[in-house]
Formats: sequence, C-alpha cells, structure tokens
Amino acid sequence: MADGADFDVVIVGAGAAGIAACRRLAAARLRVIALEARHRLGGRAWTVPTAIDKPVDLGCEWLHSADINPWSGIAGALGFALDKTPPDWTSRIAIHDGEAANEDWQRARDAFEEAYERAARLSYDQPASALLPPGGRWNKLFDAISTWANGAELDKVSVKDRQNYNNTGLNWRCYDGYGALINAYAEGLPIRRETVVERVDHSGRHIRIVTDRGELTANAVIVTLSTNLLAAEAIRFTPALPRIVDAAAGLPCGVANKLFLALDGPTPAESYLHLIGRTDRTETGNYQLRPHGWPMISCYFGGMLSVRLEKAGPAAMAAFAIDELAGIFGNDIRSRLHPLASSAWGTDPFARGSYSCALPGHVDNRTVLATPVDDRLFFVGEACSRDQFGTAHAAFATAIAAADKIVQTTAPAALPIAAAP
Repeated sequence: MADGADFDVVIVGAGAAGIAACRRLAAARLRVIALEARHRLGGRAWTVPTAIDKPVDLGCEWLHSADINPWSGIAGALGFALDKTPPDWTSRIAIHDGEAANEDWQRARDAFEEAYERAARLSYDQPASALLPPGGRWNKLFDAISTWANGAELDKVSVKDRQNYNNTGLNWRCYDGYGALINAYAEGLPIRRETVVERVDHSGRHIRIVTDRGELTANAVIVTLSTNLLAAEAIRFTPALPRIVDAAAGLPCGVANKLFLALDGPTPAESYLHLIGRTDRTETGNYQLRPHGWPMISCYFGGMLSVRLEKAGPAAMAAFAIDELAGIFGNDIRSRLHPLASSAWGTDPFARGSYSCALPGHVDNRTVLATPVDDRLFFVGEACSRDQFGTAHAAFATAIAAADKIVQTTAPAALPIAAAP
C-alpha cells in the first residue's frame, strides 16, 4: 500500500465487525481508526440496564453455534460468565394444543426440513413459502418462526440461502449481555464516536473519507454498514459502486424487535419455557419466561408484525404482548407485567433493520458483497457470510478475513498478529 495517508485503514462502524477488525489491525500495529456514528459502541449488539437491576440485550443475544463461535472464547478470556442452558425452542406449542398436537407439529417440522433439503438441491432458487404443504395445519406457525429467524415472512426468504446456514445446535448467552461483551472487547481501541461518514472517495491514490466532523485519508477502508444502509446509499461512494448497492438490495435486513416485561409473583414458575402467543396466525410473538431464572418475560416479534408494532410505539408493543400472554395464562397476569425495555431497529437511523436474509434468487449476493473492491474497499458484516449470516460471529469472521488480507498486503513492517483471546 502507498504511504502518506492519515491512516493505513479507516473502519466505518464500530459494531461487532468494526471492533473485531480494529483489534486485529491494531494488534498488527497498523495505523487504524474506527468511526462510529452513534454515541455508543456495539451497533446491533446493545445491552441496557433495567429497573429490576438485570441487563437485557436489545440486539443480538444468543451466541449461536457456540462451539465454533469466537465470542465464546473471548467471553472466557474477558471473564464473562455464560449461561449454557439449552433453549427449549422445539417444544413450545404443547402448552396450547397438548402433547398430541406437539407430536404432529414435530412430524410437520421434519417434513418441512426434508422439503428444504430437496429444494436446495434444485438448479433454481425459490421462496421458502413454496415449500408449505397446501392447507397445512402449521403453515402460519412456520411463517411466524421465519419472522423471528429471518426478520421476514417465508415468501421473502431464499430456500438456498436458508439451507446454506450452518447451525451446530449449541446456543449460549452471556449473563451480563452480548452487547456488553462486545463493548468490553473494544476497550482501548482507537474509536471515534458520533462521527457520521458521508462520502468515501476512492478515485485517487489515497481514499478520502468525508465525515460530518472533517476529512481523513486512508490506504484502505473497511465498511461495516447494514445492507439496508448500503442499498439506500447512506454513504456516497466515488466512483459509484452499483454492484455493491444491488447486492445489498438483494440481502435486505428484516425487522425483529424485543420487549422485556417485568414479571411479579411466583407464577408461572417455569424458567426457560419458550412459548408462542398463537399457533394459528403469523402475526404472533415468541416469549420466554424467566430467562436466566430472572423475574421477567422476554418477548420477540418479527416481520410485518414487528414493523407495525414498532411504528405504533412501545406501549402498543407491550399491549400486544400482554394480550397474548393473558390469552395463555389468564387475565390475572396482566397486573403483574410491567414494561422494562424495548427495541426499534427498523427506525434506527444507523441500522434500519435487524439482520439480513437473501431474497429468492439472490443467494450469491453474499459473495458479491464480500468481494473487495480493488483490494482497498472491504465490505464486512453478518450479511457477507454465506453460512453464518445474521449473527455476531459472522460479523467477527468476515471482519477478521478482511483485516488479515490488509495485513498481508500492507508494508512488511507490520508485525505478526497476536492471537486474539
């Protein structure tokens, strides 16, 4: 790389990807800085305190595929305790319709998975909704689950993309919060907050990064923006990058939001009991009673329901959740539920969504987005991973890959990279 720029690398964004890249490059003693538009770090990883003195994650929460997830090792190195209790996601309908119905549901799930596997082997892609059995008893439930898993209904989900996802089946959580862990990993890094990048000019010898607080130059830039921001051209690139914009547009971030309700009293007593508000409609919530054994209920909404509730506001979100919970446990529970915190990722100006899913026919957009531009512009984040998308560890892995490539092609004076904790 050429000398004379302010920095070897400028990183746009200090979420999981930006922080991972920044630490890697700083360890190699490159001149690096991360520019974060928000007043806080972490991006879509955000842990907040609550009135009951328990932290909650408004963004990513589960260390999915924990056995291959680098954040698991980082958590141990930084002293973060992990809750390794497995979630009971597969048994959550029995409370509605009984064990016999649950067995029918399990058979339907197995058949749906087999349909996915067959469809993924075809030469063409199709929406996942095409795999639903005509008139199937559980079709709306499959659609609801897609809104939580993908942030979108099945008609917006690529079959081939979904089948590329590698799930090892191990899911853990941090008692202190995933967002808190990612923030701790950023300790001591060169990060400038409340700095909005407006333009990236890569037409000259050095790349010019224009922000609302002045200009910088760099030899390389790592961009960690969500696909919705890239597709909307929230940052202007000169020369323009239509392939990147088009790739991002085919990988939209759906909307999934959380609500946490304080739960007074000893009943219902179950911990780690996952429930679905209704099994007969797509617009329903996913609920967990007493996560970590704490006196609260975690509520999750996705897809068009999440968009609608977010626009209506936190009170409407709480009212919807309480109505569904009262439908399960009876009206007496209403007086024992009190809102603690909620998210609004769809209207967050620096996210505009939660996590990506490929539209039907756009599975290869992930590879396009992850391909560097002139080995100077690198786009990283969960959307750039073909098999771990939608996760903080995908953000980590793609960022490390970009950082390593920069180190390999920069001045020989760069020191070997120290092993990350």
